[in-house]
Amino acid sequence: MSLQVRARWAERSLDVDLDLSPGRHAITGPNGAGKSSLLSIVAGLARADSSRVVLDGRPLDDLPPHRRGVVLMSQAGQLFPHLSARDNVAFGPRSHGLGRRGSRAAADHWLGIVGMSEFADRRPSQLSGGQAARVALARALAAEPAALLLDEPLAALDVEATPAMRAVLSRVTHEREDLIVLLVTHDVLDVLTVADGPTDTLTVLGERVEHGPVRQVLEHPRSDFTAGLAGVNLLRAEAVPGGGAVASLRGAHAEIATGPHEVTGPCWVTFAPDAVSLHRDHPEGSPRNVWQGRVSRVEAHAGRVRVWLETPFAMSAEVTPAALAALPLRPGDGVWVSVKASQVRVHPAGVS
Repeated sequence: MSLQVRARWAERSLDVDLDLSPGRHAITGPNGAGKSSLLSIVAGLARADSSRVVLDGRPLDDLPPHRRGVVLMSQAGQLFPHLSARDNVAFGPRSHGLGRRGSRAAADHWLGIVGMSEFADRRPSQLSGGQAARVALARALAAEPAALLLDEPLAALDVEATPAMRAVLSRVTHEREDLIVLLVTHDVLDVLTVADGPTDTLTVLGERVEHGPVRQVLEHPRSDFTAGLAGVNLLRAEAVPGGGAVASLRGAHAEIATGPHEVTGPCWVTFAPDAVSLHRDHPEGSPRNVWQGRVSRVEAHAGRVRVWLETPFAMSAEVTPAALAALPLRPGDGVWVSVKASQVRVHPAGVS
């Protein structure tokens, strides 16, 4: 089983060439990068300027959506309001020729898998958002697709329902070893929770498509978007053989101290936000990377504080509330920034 997708669609800024094996494949990227358009092409709901979609050796381009062996589940879920949860899930098996009894048995099986057996007789209006999402997922799986396309399935859920649904999504998509899952998401937690297998991949759409094993893409970002998704600071530079890099910052060349590396030529320099230290005065001691900057915004989340900074390049620092209290910072304040060379990583980059 495999899925090959080659699609070019200028209006949607989409240009991809993917070869995907069974497993979970996350797709992300900036708004307008063509994520939902890609799923629509695979599902047969949209036509690109040029495309070729092959599933398990079968070309799909000339087939209508209902003959492709593909199911698309959007964030809306789109359950039939006049049917019970059981009959919603039974719809797929019934439309594929299974009898009423067999269809309802299949529905009960999948409702059990997603933890919704006790709600089988309820209509969508009697379900919470999280419950309706589980029923929609059961309905998608009951159709026994070869490829399951998930278009931000957690985006419409509230904060309390999201973690539980994410866990269900991870569990059920691991049930079938032959299933190909494409998951469009903006949340790195979705990526890390669902696409956690050794052959699972992450594709970042945009001006430059990034594709590969999930951790490889996140640990070697090649765009600002991917760096933000991975939670690291990113800087384009030229690697110095053996160690260090040289970046062009606001028209001037600046040396970046790094750990030892074997990269030559164009590179990406990365360091984590919690590797950034903030100071009111020029820091003394060991840090070899020191920049003067200004605070652009401060955000608190989950017991940590993210400070966004304008230095010779945009970056962020992550500090504790106590550290921020000891060094009060507000948007517009001047600050010194330092990063130890040992915490700076260098990754090869293609020529722009």
